[in-house]
Order: sequence, then structure tokens, then C-alpha cells
Amino acid sequence: MMLLETLQFLIKTISELFVLVLLMRFYLQVARAPFKHPLTQFVIAVSNFAVLPLRRWIPAWRSYDTATMVLAWAVSLLALVCILLLNPLPYDLLHPQSWLALTLLAVLDVFRLSLYLLMGAVFVLAILSWVNPYNGLRPVLEALTRPYLRPFQRAVIGGVDLSPLVLLLVIQVILMLPVRMLEMSFLMQLKMAV
Repeated sequence: MMLLETLQFLIKTISELFVLVLLMRFYLQVARAPFKHPLTQFVIAVSNFAVLPLRRWIPAWRSYDTATMVLAWAVSLLALVCILLLNPLPYDLLHPQSWLALTLLAVLDVFRLSLYLLMGAVFVLAILSWVNPYNGLRPVLEALTRPYLRPFQRAVIGGVDLSPLVLLLVIQVILMLPVRMLEMSFLMQLKMAV
């Protein structure tokens, strides 16, 4: 039992880390972050082995790297299937309702990890602004977070910009309410297909 739980944990952790790298690649391209930055170069180097072959079959759509996003979804879906296969509870993976629920869970997982990535970028950017405002990572983080912080830029009290705090609260509410409710709904569909 402990071996299965450990294996499920490893599958979940490794797949989520790879999905986060893929999402970072996608969002760095969308934000037009500096290509020569070491973080951008690292993300591209780590994910090229999987993204470049997939681009032969999945072309970009309106300059968005759809191959990277499809790969993030596929990795998430594969991880979910592997975790279910290791689960002691029986799941009917041959039922179409199961695959619909798994597909939607994988989409939701990619969305959830995108929110975690944004939270991490906002948090690190806020800390850097206090500790080391001229850090080389700042332009990349600003490129990633600028579109999301812009609606909250008016949240300034006493000369202190509270927009990162407001954005973090909004993300937490999204994760707690709609994301969690959808996740529970899809899991119920998966259990009903047994």
C-alpha cells in the first residue's frame, strides 16, 4: 500500500513539474519575455525534446504555441490515468464517461497549475521588489505578471502597491471555489462510470 502511494506521489510530482515547465514555456512566449534570459533558455532546453517533434503535427495557432499546450494537457491526462490504474478502487477506464471526466480533469489540472505558476511569479516578483529590485529575473517576471496585475494597479495605499496581494487573493478564491467545485464534479462523474 505504501509503495503504491509513493509511486502515485512520484508520478504526480514529476508530471506536475514537467507541466509547469511546459506552461512556463508557453506563457513566456505569449508574454514575449526576453529570449536570451537564462530562465527562458533553461525552460526551452528542458522541454525541446518533447515539444519540437510534436510541432510537426500540431502547428501554431495565431502565433500561440499550441503544441506546448497540448503536450501539457496530454502529460496531465497520462498522469491521471496512471494514478487511477495504481488506485486500489476500481475505475472503468473503458467507459466513455470516464474518458470525458479524465479529459476535463486534465484541462482543469493545466488551468490549476497555470494559476500556481502565476502565484509563484507574483510572489517572487513582490519579494524581489523589496529585497533586490534590480535582479536579472525581474524583467521575465514582470513580462509574465504585467497583464494580470494591471487591473489591480489602483490598489495603492500610502505609496505601497497592493496589487500583488489583491491578485494573490483573487487567485486563491478561484482555486478554492470554481476550480475545486469543478474538480469534485468531474471526480463524481468518474466514480459514477464504475
